[in-house]
Amino acid sequence: MSLTLTLALLVAALALAVFAGWRGSRPWDLTRGVRMIPWRFIMLLSGAAILVLAIHLGTLMGVPQRPY
Repeated sequence: MSLTLTLALLVAALALAVFAGWRGSRPWDLTRGVRMIPWRFIMLLSGAAILVLAIHLGTLMGVPQRPY
């Protein structure tokens, strides 16, 4: 993956994590029905994607890897 694609995916995952965190923290409104989208799980998945993309960004930038 190129640097620009990695940065774009990182920004998109960060925006999704912030949006899902905001939607997941809102109080329940039972008059509107149940929530059909698991916002907290989406926030967790996008946080994992942010971690993987940050590591990939570091390798693209030339951060030395730990020797075995």
